[in-house]
Amino acid sequence: MRHPRPPRPPSPERSAELRRRFAEEARSERPDLATLCLLVGAEADGTLDEAGLDAAQVELDRLAGQLPFRPGTPRAWAVALGDLLGERYGFHGVAADYQRLESSLLHEVLRRRRGLPILLSVVWLEVARRAGAPVYGVALPGHFVVGLGTESGPGSGALEERVLVDPFDGGRVLSGPDAEVLVAGATGAELRASMLEPAAPLDVVSRVLNNIRAWAARRPEQSAVGLWAIDLALLLPAHAARLRYERARLLVQRGEFAAGAGELEAYAEVVGAVDQAVAEEVRREARAARAMLN
Repeated sequence: MRHPRPPRPPSPERSAELRRRFAEEARSERPDLATLCLLVGAEADGTLDEAGLDAAQVELDRLAGQLPFRPGTPRAWAVALGDLLGERYGFHGVAADYQRLESSLLHEVLRRRRGLPILLSVVWLEVARRAGAPVYGVALPGHFVVGLGTESGPGSGALEERVLVDPFDGGRVLSGPDAEVLVAGATGAELRASMLEPAAPLDVVSRVLNNIRAWAARRPEQSAVGLWAIDLALLLPAHAARLRYERARLLVQRGEFAAGAGELEAYAEVVGAVDQAVAEEVRREARAARAMLN
């Protein structure tokens, strides 16, 4: 089966502006999840202009306006969201969505009503939040879901105060065993209370970018997608230092040997403060990259 080619990227000038806005939003006092996800989409898709960004926000507002006024308990909110988004509008996911970059782009998920669990969860989160629901994301290993209800503290075990729903499955309300099966299927491990804690907006965005990087890594011809996903991840206030190593290696793979070698050498200086053996190995990679220039 043939899959569509990823959308064309924006111009360098547009990309620079999008990245400036992404960094500014990520460092704001209360980062807006929808805005950050839409800026990711605009970096991927050069056709997503300002009107398109606004239209996506308007669509989230429109959907929220169709929810019943404060339906009541967390379960009532869950049912109302499932009825609206899952049943009426058909938002859900299928296995084939994992093969499409569009499944990680919020504006495309709103258009297609299909996507990865985390992007469908973003739709649930943003629609519910706009309607006043007590909602938060839950980053289960391998399968993102949505929680509704009181945010209990770590270790409290107050699961009866919260309801989990799976937007990938049309908003199905999850029982305790359902959540355990999802975690076991993804990791083989047992469900722990810490896995049910609310995910911060920046953690959600980081995971979205991780998914895009993983998609690109399986497709060497899409290395440009992997590169911009790393670049955006590096703009988040907290990110793994190893991302810079990943970026340097990707530059080398793309044939940008001088730039990649320079970034490898810079990373070696950083890592050398804690592990000289690793730093020397990275320097060897840098020398090998420079040798490719001859």
